Amino acid sequence: MSETRRKLTTIFCADVQDYTRLMGADEEGTLATLKRCREAMAHLIESHGGRVVNTWGDGLIAEFPSVVEAVRAAVDTQNELAGFNARRPSDGRMLFRIGINLGDVIVEGDDIYGDGVNIAARLQASAAPGGIVISSTVYDQVRNKVAVGFEFLGPLMVKNVEEGVPSYAVRIGDGSDEAPPAERPVAARPQPAAATRPQPAAAVMTEARPAPGGRKLFAVLGVIAVMLIVINLLSWEGVFWARFPVLALAVVAALAWNRGQTWFDRKFATLAIVALGIIGINLFTWSGTFWAVWPILGIAAMIGLRGSMRR
Repeated sequence: MSETRRKLTTIFCADVQDYTRLMGADEEGTLATLKRCREAMAHLIESHGGRVVNTWGDGLIAEFPSVVEAVRAAVDTQNELAGFNARRPSDGRMLFRIGINLGDVIVEGDDIYGDGVNIAARLQASAAPGGIVISSTVYDQVRNKVAVGFEFLGPLMVKNVEEGVPSYAVRIGDGSDEAPPAERPVAARPQPAAATRPQPAAAVMTEARPAPGGRKLFAVLGVIAVMLIVINLLSWEGVFWARFPVLALAVVAALAWNRGQTWFDRKFATLAIVALGIIGINLFTWSGTFWAVWPILGIAAMIGLRGSMRR
């Protein structure tokens, strides 16, 4: 039996966004592309002193003795894959999400287990396509050692972990003049970050581009809204009842758009969308009183408090 022990290590988790869709469109081509991307990723992981622990489906787990090298490997990986994807059609791009955590793990043979791995996997699942999300334990070690920006995302809830795990999105290419304007992510609010080693700037994250699944959702919501309006008009009895479900669909569409956009802070944008929804309800049920001012005031206070805490 393999010896079981514990150690502190840096866990690197990656998987492919929309892998099921890609397989459904072209199994053989997707598998060939996945193999090519994994080979490139494995080479970069090894060049930064890490090792690939395991692969399954579209996923990969690696570990690094150095936290800084783990983040540098992730940045190099996303830059190289962005260059590869730039030459592919938009609906055939293979975008990886990466999560990195520094934590205590159980080692059994060549495998690693435990909450340290679970947190890295949860961080990866919360990353944008082509993006990287790290835990606060990683951020504390790399914030002044890697030439990237960071955006605080708040606590991330993880199964079997009582308290939320503070997490940060890594902003690749911040401050680089070589990135094409159309693909450059909006710079994060000022966070401690300084360059100690130049990073490749051949390409940057493509998270600002809407995923095909998002466009499909907007189309479905639009069709449903039009159908509701048509049904309302065809069964007209003097009441435009369709305005409420259409408003709800518009809020859902706005929240879906917010998940993939990088122009505004997503949590601030979520609060703004909720505020607009409340204003819509107030206007649709107008009785001479603008009662929406009170919940909007509360939302404005939340935005102000969140902004002051970030400073």
